[in-house]
Amino acid sequence: MKISDVYAALSRVAGPRIALLMALAVSGTGPVWAQQASSSADVATGDDTSSCQMCVLWNTPVDPFRIYGNTYYVGSRGLSSILVVTSQGLVLIDGGLPDTASMIATNIIALGYPLSAVKYILNSHAHYDHAGGIAELARESGARVVMSPWSADVLRHGHSGPADPQYGALPSFPSLSVVQTIEDDHAIQLGDVRFTVHYTAGHTPGGTSWTWRSCENDRCADMVYADSLTAVSAPGFRFSAATSYPQVLKDFERSFATISKLDCDILLTPHPEASAFWQRREAQLDGSIANPYVEPGACKLYVDIARKKLQERLASEQAPPPVAAPGPVQH
Repeated sequence: MKISDVYAALSRVAGPRIALLMALAVSGTGPVWAQQASSSADVATGDDTSSCQMCVLWNTPVDPFRIYGNTYYVGSRGLSSILVVTSQGLVLIDGGLPDTASMIATNIIALGYPLSAVKYILNSHAHYDHAGGIAELARESGARVVMSPWSADVLRHGHSGPADPQYGALPSFPSLSVVQTIEDDHAIQLGDVRFTVHYTAGHTPGGTSWTWRSCENDRCADMVYADSLTAVSAPGFRFSAATSYPQVLKDFERSFATISKLDCDILLTPHPEASAFWQRREAQLDGSIANPYVEPGACKLYVDIARKKLQERLASEQAPPPVAAPGPVQH
């Protein structure tokens, strides 16, 4: 069942805001739509994004718009890129695919800012669909790129190593030699906005989530850009027995705990549908809900569903292989 179908039914009896949360919970698959819908791309092989079956859909252009306060959406339909305006320049989070870079740049300029105003580029995790455009955006803007040490090493090489659950099954992407690293729970201050990093490994060994505050009409909201929490892998990788990433389950549990404890008024995610983003955008456009992105329970729900999906994945790994059909009887 689609989130939109559940949402439409529940909104008639529960009201639109509560319906968003209930629709995610009831449908179960909703907040991890991005990774489920992209499963074929997540296990694609090849050296470039031509092997990505979902890239054209992900890269559908959208016009930039304000989410809340000084926080804007400048990404594509299926891949988030978030722009935060500070008193001393811009901060961009995630760079989409290699082909998304020009779209992001165009969207930033459409908002009235030169690319040179981008001072920092941050990242959720170093896969081709979220870090693929970072090298070009950094060169064009002159911005500093800041990532976890593991992700920084991936960007320097343009591909991940064996510890990545999706190692060997994802396209490579343009590399960047100069990448600044940041330690867990440390922060970057640019002007009047402070961005704090939270290590949230599991989906990759170097995943990070970012928090900051945005204010609108005298109300300040705690913003959370939460990394993907899905147990997606290349064929043959087992989360229950991951010799190349033995701490993966501990990392997932730590990440679940981290995101659950964050002050979280507005949840944003690398794949926008993972946080019902476009349903909220529709409510913003039609005015049916005041501040539709504000949903303090969204982070905990995001974690609850990710934990459920991880348990389902682990259970599937323990299931016996299907029994082959018997061959023809020999006489």
